[in-house]
Amino acid sequence: MNSAYLSAFAALAGSAIGGLTSFASAWLTQRYQDRAKRLSGEKTRNLYRQFIDEASRLYADALVHDQAEVSALVGVYALISEMRIVSSPAVIEKADAVVHLIIDTYFTPNKTFSEFRELMNEHAVNQLRTFSEACRAELQALNDR
Repeated sequence: MNSAYLSAFAALAGSAIGGLTSFASAWLTQRYQDRAKRLSGEKTRNLYRQFIDEASRLYADALVHDQAEVSALVGVYALISEMRIVSSPAVIEKADAVVHLIIDTYFTPNKTFSEFRELMNEHAVNQLRTFSEACRAELQALNDR
């Protein structure tokens, strides 16, 4: 076999192996980045879900009680602190507004069930809704990246 053919074949093989290696590296990197993004989104979604559950429970408690359980409020503040790590300032602002609503509600007279129904009909509980909408926008922005 001619040495010119051998060196040309070696050069082509080297180029092919280099190209395949580059492609495999880029593919694996993209795959792991997508996986990390998906896991981050799931953790953030669970964090928002926990906050909504806890805040809803505390708000319902505030509607029918005069005294707040400080230990329960600490849990909500802990969730907000976790959100400060992964969420935008807009989401944190809405979460703070929800907690202020809960605390302010403890200082209002207790509500009866019919008064609660009127509150719901008047959409007085918009703080949780605006928080949920901010969370949805944030999660959609995470998915679009």
